[in-house]
Amino acid sequence: MEEIDIKLRADGIQKKVISPGKGELSTFPDGTKVKFHYHTSLCDGTVLDDSRTMGGQSKPMELILGKKFKLPVWEQVVTTMREGEIAEFTCDVMHTALYPLVSRSLRNISHGKDPLEGQRHCCGIAQVHSHHSMGHSDLDKLQANPQPLVFTLEMLEILPPGSFQLEIWAMTDEEKMQAIPHIHEDGNALFKSGDITAAAEKYYSAIACLKNLQMKERPGDDHWIKLDLMITPLLLNYCQCKNLLGQYYEVLEHCSSIINKYDDNVKAYFKRGKAHAAVWNEAEAKADFAKVIELDPSLETSVAKELRAMEDRIREKQKEEKGRYKNLFNYSSKASAAASTG
Repeated sequence: MEEIDIKLRADGIQKKVISPGKGELSTFPDGTKVKFHYHTSLCDGTVLDDSRTMGGQSKPMELILGKKFKLPVWEQVVTTMREGEIAEFTCDVMHTALYPLVSRSLRNISHGKDPLEGQRHCCGIAQVHSHHSMGHSDLDKLQANPQPLVFTLEMLEILPPGSFQLEIWAMTDEEKMQAIPHIHEDGNALFKSGDITAAAEKYYSAIACLKNLQMKERPGDDHWIKLDLMITPLLLNYCQCKNLLGQYYEVLEHCSSIINKYDDNVKAYFKRGKAHAAVWNEAEAKADFAKVIELDPSLETSVAKELRAMEDRIREKQKEEKGRYKNLFNYSSKASAAASTG
């Protein structure tokens, strides 16, 4: 441990063990997963972040070593820790310049937002030296005046490579391609079991993964098209879930995007027709259902059923509105009569 401490000090890091861990120190090969709680403060004790309270929840940090995390010093210091160890690391400015960006992402995640929300399309160092607000006054101050930080970490778990299932974000492109069919199958199983919300999340996860891969290709190239053809059925499944969950406008948006690229996609027209019918777009629904029959006459019975259901709902709505107008008219008449006899 003395050698490790000397190496840390030479790198501008001071380590103070608060509570020793257990077992032998891991060799931490690339691909090791570490889970730890973190508490970040200025040297005067001012607290910036605490994973036990951030976003009103206690959620530990998870890192896959060797994946080039935006704050390299965390990868460096965790490799000096045992499971169960609590240690305080005081790190020089050269290690902490990017912390405002990392903190903003972690805060976004803790509130269920996109971790990249608010970031501009420039590199991290450029953002740190720009005058762009982080959206948090304490991070704006730290960005304008970089300074040493104190990270108090509690190592919860150290998992060697291959002992856990990788999150999609941590996978290589090849691993993502291999994982997609399994995620698709998981979504289908959840859908069949009636857990529509969880199925939608699975489909969305697979779509996001493929979109990430597609962004690396030139639009219209063979591999881009191949990925798009994989996205389309997943997106249609996602729309099926959203129709059942009553989120019709999202269905309209996604199905229209599919139709704009593939104007012979029967399922996209059918699902969009159902969504139009649900939001009272009668003419648009009829047009979509007519296109369905044109493309696949065998679906005429299914379309007829959807049209009857839509017409029944429209009649029911008209009946309700007529009743409301009648009551309003009767109320107005009674009010006028009361006024004239008063």
